[in-house]
Amino acid sequence: MITYQAENVKMPAIRRRDTTTWIRRVASTYAKRVGEIGYLFCDDEHILQVNREYLGHDYYTDIITFDYCEGDVLNGDLVISLDTVRTNAEKFHKSYGEELHRVIIHGILHLCGLNDKGPGEREIMEAAEDRALSMRE
Repeated sequence: MITYQAENVKMPAIRRRDTTTWIRRVASTYAKRVGEIGYLFCDDEHILQVNREYLGHDYYTDIITFDYCEGDVLNGDLVISLDTVRTNAEKFHKSYGEELHRVIIHGILHLCGLNDKGPGEREIMEAAEDRALSMRE
């Protein structure tokens, strides 16, 4: 089950049923099944608080992924700052909707085992995001 909640922000205008179907489709390309995934959409201040409290980081970010996966079943909590998504959309000359969906699937790709911090990993992650975005109906 995938749940969507908002805190300190208005729920983004995403089609939840279609988004859930898309996430399941992407996960299946990595031989993964969706278990319990919770999205929390929030503002910059909330994600900064989460980043400080749980990761010891003192900076804003677009997404924080908490991985509770077991075997081939994806379980996790994904916290997304809509403020940073909007800023990044402007910065990268993308539409807000495209950047939001990129971040939504970015967290799923982390749960599937992809990373983006080491040498060459960012390029692999970006290619995986592009493939996943092309799978949206």
